[in-house]
Amino acid sequence: MTEGGWHKRLDFKNFINSSYLGKWVIVGLLIGIVAGIGATIFYYLIQFSTNNFLGRITGFYPPNPAGELAAPPSISPHYFLIPVSLALGGLIVGLIIFYFAPEAEGHGTDAAIDAFHNRNGVIRKRVPIVKMIASAITIGSGGSGGREGPTAQISAGFGSYVATAFGMSNRDRRIAVAAGIGAGIGAIFRSPFAGAILSAEILYSGGDMEVEALTPAFIASPVGYVIFASLTNFSPMFSLSSPYTFDHPLNLILYAVLGIICGLVGKFYSSFFYWVKGLFAKLKVKKFLKPMIGGAVAGIIAMFFPQTVGMSYGYLQYLMDGNLKSAEPVYFVVPILAALIIVAFAKIVATSFTISSGGSAGVFAPSLVIGGFVGAATWTGVHMINPTLVLSPAPFVLVGMMALFAGVGRTPIAVVLMVSEMTGSLEVMIPSMVAVVISYYMVGYKYSIYRSQVRNRSESQAHRGEYNIPVLSYLKARDAMATDIPTIDPATPVSNALRLMEDRGVTGIPVTENSKLVGIVTKSDLVQVKLIHQDMESVSHIMTRNVVYAHEDETLLDVMKKLSVNNISHIPIVTKEDNKVIGLVTWNAIFKAHQEFSSKLTS
Repeated sequence: MTEGGWHKRLDFKNFINSSYLGKWVIVGLLIGIVAGIGATIFYYLIQFSTNNFLGRITGFYPPNPAGELAAPPSISPHYFLIPVSLALGGLIVGLIIFYFAPEAEGHGTDAAIDAFHNRNGVIRKRVPIVKMIASAITIGSGGSGGREGPTAQISAGFGSYVATAFGMSNRDRRIAVAAGIGAGIGAIFRSPFAGAILSAEILYSGGDMEVEALTPAFIASPVGYVIFASLTNFSPMFSLSSPYTFDHPLNLILYAVLGIICGLVGKFYSSFFYWVKGLFAKLKVKKFLKPMIGGAVAGIIAMFFPQTVGMSYGYLQYLMDGNLKSAEPVYFVVPILAALIIVAFAKIVATSFTISSGGSAGVFAPSLVIGGFVGAATWTGVHMINPTLVLSPAPFVLVGMMALFAGVGRTPIAVVLMVSEMTGSLEVMIPSMVAVVISYYMVGYKYSIYRSQVRNRSESQAHRGEYNIPVLSYLKARDAMATDIPTIDPATPVSNALRLMEDRGVTGIPVTENSKLVGIVTKSDLVQVKLIHQDMESVSHIMTRNVVYAHEDETLLDVMKKLSVNNISHIPIVTKEDNKVIGLVTWNAIFKAHQEFSSKLTS
């Protein structure tokens, strides 16, 4: 590159980092563009993969929700071949991940969260591409998983890349990654507002938020949504066949019960998911074979319960429309209530074996589906007792979706907004808030489905410099002391001492004899001597003899305490052996050392 080219590159980096708003407008726009394009490519790649894996092998095409492309009709599907499709897809995915990007296995959102907390926001450039391909094959072959995790990793990975390319700090790279997570999910779910909130909320399991991510996320998420919707459609993902109006306050008791049920199911879901993950970690086979084994198990479940195949969004649409018979198994007959419960738990098992075995897909969509079926089952039970309480299962399905994921995903605010945007309805907002809060606290932070989350900012490696034990306890007096300080003899006239202070720009000078500390004199001490006496009077008459001092290996925290307790602004640093002055520490020096050390920790 020519010298002029280097100058242009440096000038652009300086421009990017010179303005907070300018920086995040540019970075947010770029992340949003990639999120929208990436979500679109991934969306159509899943459709292509589904048609050419699951559809071609089995003749079964899972239904899509009302706001997406209609799936081809399933004519005489061979459900017994679903395990073959899933095992083949699992083998291909295992080989791709094993040889190209091992970190692309599992659910991508968790990997992006881990990059934020533990890797300074660094995501390898190849990971999003590998994740996209592997996830499309996992879902397209029939694996139980979602598309939000891979989409989040695509845009988060680009956020990491663009921050590095622009020479941004580690802190800014982490924020770009967080914004990318929200932008990707907001785009693929057509929920830009919730996506932006999610970027700040999904990093923590204990209710904290990364508020710094909101500015770029509120730019990136709408941009991603507009691009994705323009290339697909602007309709909400789900449609409600009949409007729901909340007008019976006592029904909140029913939604509270649903929240309790979702909390219990959520705990089981998370526990079982990571139990299966531990099972596969101990399995003594080649790592690339594990997704094939997990896929085969998920395929056997799908033989009887095809509702567990892929993302299962079409079946949620059926439930909202009141078509509960869509939950019936293939080869045997059970009551509707039992079928809904069985499908919910079958989805948990299928998702766990698909993803925990090393397959690549998201856990957001399965959580919504599990919650939707739990909600439909709860409504069925209520309807059997009193058919007039809630006429349609749709509100219970929606609230169940929100409550279950809010519990296991630890995102109560974002998920309420997201499901409302996904359906175009705000009517279930009040009942959902009741159920979500109950489920959120019942599940608890220990059962988060995202194990890379931490409880709050103080537990994050990204914020260790802000919340750890006081920075000053790490620093020593030697780290802040000035060494080229003037000293004076006790016999020095006051006038000479004053001139020395003015020349050196100091307000205090140690007094020494043979380099040993015998006192200290400050400007305020000296100016009290009348002008006519300053040439004749020596500093020995006015200096402070009982000097407060410190040693170079004392912590700055202890030095600060000495300054504060004694109400002084300077403290000499002396040797332990012979009390010789080797430096001086002031309040300003302590503040500067603290700032420099903290910036290193958070950069």
